[in-house]
Amino acid sequence: MPGSTWQARWTASGAEHAADWRILAVTPLAAGRTETAVSNLKSRFSRGLSVLICADVIRPSLGWLLATPSPKNLATALARSRDPQGFAVLNDQCQRLAVGDWARGIALARIAMIMAGKGGRAIDITAGDCIQMVQPAAEATKASGRDRGYRSAFFYQLVRSLGRFPDNAPASTRAFHVHGQMSVEEMIDRYGIQCRPIRDLLVDYLRELQAGSDYATVLQLSYVLGKLFWRDLELHHPGIASLGLHHEVAAAWKLRMQVKTTTTVEGGELVERHTPRLSAIQHLGNVRTFYLDIAQWAADDPARWGPWVAVCPIRDGELTSGRAKTAAARKSRMDQRTRERLPVLPTLVTAAENRRQRATQALAAVLATEPGREITIDGQALRRAEHSPESGTHLWAEDPATCSRRDLKAEERRAFWAWASIEVLRLTGIRIEELTELSHHSLIQYRHATTGELIPLLQITPSKTDAERLLVISPELADVLATIVTRIRQPDGGIPLVSAYDYHERIWNPPMPLLFQWHWRLEDRPLSPNMIRQLINDTLASTELTGASGAPLRVTPHDFRRLFITDAEMSDVAADASFSGRRERFLAGA
Repeated sequence: MPGSTWQARWTASGAEHAADWRILAVTPLAAGRTETAVSNLKSRFSRGLSVLICADVIRPSLGWLLATPSPKNLATALARSRDPQGFAVLNDQCQRLAVGDWARGIALARIAMIMAGKGGRAIDITAGDCIQMVQPAAEATKASGRDRGYRSAFFYQLVRSLGRFPDNAPASTRAFHVHGQMSVEEMIDRYGIQCRPIRDLLVDYLRELQAGSDYATVLQLSYVLGKLFWRDLELHHPGIASLGLHHEVAAAWKLRMQVKTTTTVEGGELVERHTPRLSAIQHLGNVRTFYLDIAQWAADDPARWGPWVAVCPIRDGELTSGRAKTAAARKSRMDQRTRERLPVLPTLVTAAENRRQRATQALAAVLATEPGREITIDGQALRRAEHSPESGTHLWAEDPATCSRRDLKAEERRAFWAWASIEVLRLTGIRIEELTELSHHSLIQYRHATTGELIPLLQITPSKTDAERLLVISPELADVLATIVTRIRQPDGGIPLVSAYDYHERIWNPPMPLLFQWHWRLEDRPLSPNMIRQLINDTLASTELTGASGAPLRVTPHDFRRLFITDAEMSDVAADASFSGRRERFLAGA
């Protein structure tokens, strides 16, 4: 092979581009050999390559290491030859966390691959090395059609636990999987607009609005103007290049805007369904504002905006009547949701409390049982798994009759946070975004100027109204918050700092002592809004409640807000301004 070094010869060999490099290596030597001899030759080549990798003579690419069937057991080979102390520390950490053999093997294999591809020992691995592993792992997952542990983040947490990463290093590889903010060009280019001048106009328009708007608003507007408005016109009227729409074109587009088309799979076939678009009036208002803004800006900068001034195809009267109808329909839907859910709220609260108590008792009972022994819980016989230590993330118990397994720690964890979410939402009426942003700093006190009494308050960070609010903590809410704080508090008394991902702004927030967090192996994770929704509906599903249509009843976090307002109005209690929208300050009911 050409090349002055082993690495150069390895690269020139083409082995990394072959499905199985051993076939490429053995083929010139296979003539006249038996099948057994060829197989033995492959094994010798594999062992030889393993020696070269462990000696840092050859550094294969991470993508090849993830996909190649050989050499195997690199972690064992590197632990024996290059870094016995480092792998001993990593194994001790896995044992302390009671990590299963499969998860441990996957993590150590990933660490070994980084060492093989980058050189050095485990302690020399950087956060950047781990980032470079994430993309090939995702590609390997896609190529294989199944996960096989490729996207497991535990290897990163293990390396991070060695203490060599900088303080600002992400706590998990989850930070590498999420999409960050797009530029306005990327927002518009998602929709493949054919008319370049119109595409550039939309980009310039969004850039003008960007300075005074948040990211989520600009992203939503790009969807309305780029896809629902202009791209729809291009699909139905190819070659269109002017904002001045003929009456027939505008009328047809407005009719299409009223309907949302979704594609579902039924009986193995794709079926299109057409349903009314509930936000059609809002989208029409966005397009009308676009036309009016262009006309207004043209007065200040005619060279830039003047060529695009056109008659708006949406009259103000259309929006006025449409908004009234939309508001009435929305109020009717929300009132119906409230009427269905208000009577069953006590049932949901009781179910959440009962599930939490049962899960806690079941976990305690199994923890007190020796591995391999049977115990009866709520009339069900369970046998604690043989290899199920107390310190692990999981605690498995299986039904002796069916051999089905239950993770009692996961059940207790989910039951607790379902109960906590339901209690805080129903007792405060806050939004789901505000719930996930509650932190230890949100718990403050106010001393009454006259009586000197200390009043506990819950500080709500700005969200929809961009205004902070203070809620008086009732005794019932105080018990719930105290239980949450006790659960997440570390042995040293501190609250773990976690970074939460803002799904609206698509950024990672700075580390905060968030209240809604749980510990997973080596990482403290915040509960996402989607997880909270799932936990609530899992609890509701256990009640087997149904709605007026007979379908299983579902509850969203925002339903608790409506129920809170309705209950406050029915109880003749003064509500927070942010709840009712009719007051500017919170009137604390003393």
